Amino acid sequence: MTCHNCGGNLENLITNLPFKLNDDCIVIIKGLPVLQCHNCSEYVIEDQVMEKIDIILNKIDTTAELEILSYAG
Repeated sequence: MTCHNCGGNLENLITNLPFKLNDDCIVIIKGLPVLQCHNCSEYVIEDQVMEKIDIILNKIDTTAELEILSYAG
């Protein structure tokens, strides 16, 4: 797959990403599979991964300031 930003090649990578749910709540998901550009570090989250992220984030108690969760494939 080609990077939409610079035209470089996207590579499969496992990383940790933060998601801000509101002004007071941040969720970090560890072990998240993404496609990342070797040249510019732009990343893409594939649709099936984003669907699982949505399920994970919809279950979060947003009264907590910080949650750290594992994606676990």
